[in-house]
Amino acid sequence: MKKNTNSLRMRIALLIGLSALGFASGALADFGRSNPAPLPLYKTECAACHIAYPAGMLSAPSWQQLMIGLTKHFGTDASLDAAAAKPISTWLQANAGTGRRFSDAPPDNRISKSGWFVRQHDEVSVAVFKRASVGGAANCGACHGNAAEGNFNEHEVRIPK
Repeated sequence: MKKNTNSLRMRIALLIGLSALGFASGALADFGRSNPAPLPLYKTECAACHIAYPAGMLSAPSWQQLMIGLTKHFGTDASLDAAAAKPISTWLQANAGTGRRFSDAPPDNRISKSGWFVRQHDEVSVAVFKRASVGGAANCGACHGNAAEGNFNEHEVRIPK
């Protein structure tokens, strides 16, 4: 009887461990298909002004609209020449978020207004995003110290005062 109980406990522990591993790998692929390292050109061009957001944070149509509208990119002219725009656009669309949570484009294609973003940050008050030390919802790096590397682990969040 004791051997069967230990065997059952080991099986349960193994199942829990495998489930946790599956959850962790799902968290790594948090933004659709995967969270690949940014295209160096994308990082150079886009991260000059803000973090190189993981491509999986928006759908392919949203990225396409953003790339088409770079002359009026959230109030800034972020125009790129065709030699830079084409590979960046291709990479963003190839690595864009997929599935149900990306079926509706967020207002103005803003990541911070997407349904999944709002749900993930529902415990953060509007006042926190308005703090000078945070600088708005689009400034991921203010609270996610490793955002530039594509790490948005909620257990590593540090909200500045």
